[in-house]
Amino acid sequence: MQDPFYHKEKRRKKTRLLAADAWLDSALYDFWQAVGRGYTNVEDFFSRFRVAGFKRFFVEIASDGLSFAAIGMVLVTGLAMPAFDATASGHFNKAEDISVTFLDRYGNEAGRRGIRSDDSFPLDKLPDYFIRATLATEDQHFYKHFGIDVFGTLRALLSNAQGDGSLQGGSSITQQLAKNLFLSNERTLERKIREAFLSVWLEWHYSKDEILKLYFDRAYMGGGNFGAAAAAEFYFGKRITDVNLAEAAMLAGLFKAPTKYAPHVDLAAARGRANVVLSRMVDAGFLTEGQVTAARRNPAVPVDRSAELHSPNHFLDYAFEETKKLIANSDTTSNSFVVRTTIDPVLQSYAEDAVTSVVREQGEAYRVSEAAMVVTEPNGAIRAMVGGMDYGKSQFNRSIVPNRQPGSAFKLFDYATTFELIPEYDPDTVVSGATQCIGNWCPRNYSGNSVGRISLISAFQQSINTVPVNLSIKTGRQPIADFAHKIGLTNDFPVTRSLALGAASVSVIDMTSSYGVFANNGYKATAFGITRINTLSGEVVYEADLDAPRERLVSEQTVNYMNRMLRAVVEHGTGRRALIEGVPSVGKTGTTSSYRDAWFCGFTGNYVAAVWFGNDDYRPTKNLTGGTLPTVAWQKFMAYAHTNIEIKPVFGVDFKPAPFVIASAEPMVETAQPERPPGLKPDAARKLLEVADRLRDALGAVSQGRPAGQAVLSAVPAPLAVEAM
Repeated sequence: MQDPFYHKEKRRKKTRLLAADAWLDSALYDFWQAVGRGYTNVEDFFSRFRVAGFKRFFVEIASDGLSFAAIGMVLVTGLAMPAFDATASGHFNKAEDISVTFLDRYGNEAGRRGIRSDDSFPLDKLPDYFIRATLATEDQHFYKHFGIDVFGTLRALLSNAQGDGSLQGGSSITQQLAKNLFLSNERTLERKIREAFLSVWLEWHYSKDEILKLYFDRAYMGGGNFGAAAAAEFYFGKRITDVNLAEAAMLAGLFKAPTKYAPHVDLAAARGRANVVLSRMVDAGFLTEGQVTAARRNPAVPVDRSAELHSPNHFLDYAFEETKKLIANSDTTSNSFVVRTTIDPVLQSYAEDAVTSVVREQGEAYRVSEAAMVVTEPNGAIRAMVGGMDYGKSQFNRSIVPNRQPGSAFKLFDYATTFELIPEYDPDTVVSGATQCIGNWCPRNYSGNSVGRISLISAFQQSINTVPVNLSIKTGRQPIADFAHKIGLTNDFPVTRSLALGAASVSVIDMTSSYGVFANNGYKATAFGITRINTLSGEVVYEADLDAPRERLVSEQTVNYMNRMLRAVVEHGTGRRALIEGVPSVGKTGTTSSYRDAWFCGFTGNYVAAVWFGNDDYRPTKNLTGGTLPTVAWQKFMAYAHTNIEIKPVFGVDFKPAPFVIASAEPMVETAQPERPPGLKPDAARKLLEVADRLRDALGAVSQGRPAGQAVLSAVPAPLAVEAM
């Protein structure tokens, strides 16, 4: 029998559970009732603002607008986070903060690069009309806006939409300064958003006068000049405080497009821009038409710097970038340097003349507008560099950018790899020239005809396509790519089926280095342009070790085979226009599909040179091949360059140059070695060579029994073969 106390305690627990359950039910009921009453109260409250009818349309538009504005602000804030990081660092962008004087190989000044900067003039010392000219042109409302000229931006957008060719921009001076101090020149929406935030930050932290002073000191104004004071000294040879109204207008016109309107590059464009600036000053009410009349009639006359345009500018740009890399690896604290380079001013003038004259004379017929050339000695020392037709119009250096395909000039790597990997092969080895397909790709020869069995040297000199493709199947394509990188190509490229035919992006300077290995008897020949860097105080920052042990990259046997084959191209193949009387010239032509690129790469015992012809927009030329204009330009340069110098032999080429006589056989009479450049000008040398060709043809005609007079009058240069792909 159970204890009565147990039953009593059990009933008490059950009562407590029932009470808890009742309390929970009651609490939940009261909660939901309160929520319902609250919701009803909220509905009653908002019902007072209910809009019906036509007014509801505007309320909905405003509501959606605020929602999208909130979303946009969150998005813009996220994009502007890098701007906050830029200001938090407290560091401004560095300008090109070194000054370099370049010397040529003989120690004469070749040019300058780097900054010219002067921030020593306070704002209140600058000419009032220079400040007004800048404000009128760049930002008329500078002292009124908060860093962003909203109306000016809208006005500029409208002007651009209407196709107005005016020079008025949409960015305020503060925005331009923000870009100069913190950002790059990329044109993206993200950068514009960061620029806007940074402009507001500058306005919060600096006064208007301080912002304007920073702008005048930091803006790039062409010719390597940063700031108005340096530009005034460079362009007019005077202090910024001494410039007149016409000169001030020309300086103010440089802020938006310093390269385009620099007076030492295009004086007519600079004066036209200055005239627009004067008109802006009148429109803004800063000056009257009568006050600017004298400046219009007497435009600014800059210092004559035409001699600087004839300096090796593309090479100097290249050498400047290389100098900055070498200085970055040193521990020097100096920012002014003297750099000894390898450039030869005489060979540079020969290279420029050879390239530009060929394009000007025959470029229109072939629809080709640009060309580039790099010349080195066999050890890699750069003697000439032509990066384009006109540095004043385009500073783009086409000789160093790896963005062109070499076509058949790449076959050097195919055949050399074969000789390295298959020792039993030599130039006389006979192989199959039949087409072998790789997947669904079946290469064809330039002529469209297939060939049977053929020797390697014949296939190379005729630029047969099927043979190197067959060789790449035998050796593998990756070894060819590895070999090309080992001896000179620095750009990465995909190893595709058509690699053997030159489907890779290369640069002119890398092709010169690669061919230079074979001119250097198989030793490394990487192109270089700097031999020594000093500070102004004489401290040596860098010095090339020209006596260091040479690194062999290609076996002597392969060099022998390849040089023999390269000579066959010039003697009997696609490069016959490269023949030079008395000089052992060798090389290889190259033409890409659709005739977009044409090459000739080759060397003598003295110099290595690669030449490229094409168009910047990759527009096809009119059937231009490597065996035409590139070979003509190469031969033209080499004929100049080998005048009055000792002709060196080429390893593996059976050619004995004529002895170089530097002294008279008469006793007791000294004859000095002829100086270079020779007295004969390039144009005169070319004409004499043409006359020599004609006379040679005439003598041949006489030997055949024709009258001498008729033979001379009818003599014409023999036709030359057109290159295969």
